[in-house]
Amino acid sequence: MVNKAVAYIKKEGPAKAYDTFTEKNPEFVDRDLYVVVYHTSGTVLAHGANKKMVGKDLKDATDVDGKPYVKERLALAASKGTFWQGYKFANPVTKKIEPKEMYCQKQDETIVCAGIYKR
Repeated sequence: MVNKAVAYIKKEGPAKAYDTFTEKNPEFVDRDLYVVVYHTSGTVLAHGANKKMVGKDLKDATDVDGKPYVKERLALAASKGTFWQGYKFANPVTKKIEPKEMYCQKQDETIVCAGIYKR
């Protein structure tokens, strides 16, 4: 889904793509799988599960275990470009905090991600 999202951004442009991701277009949302796009500063540019997250600076966000997952994500994007990252997050389907594995790809000054919940 991340590769598909990156291709869509390149084809349609960031503004249209971010709106599409945030509006939960079925092409980019499948149950608990959705696209999130961050600016490399930590600001959310698109969020397929929660529109209210768009525009928020999450660089200091931590998961329930205190893990600074966004700071870690920004560092991994800067050093690796493409990576998997584990942390805990609220599943939009079950509404429970669950382990999650996020796959991310740096694209210019953004980080495009989608993750799976591990049950």
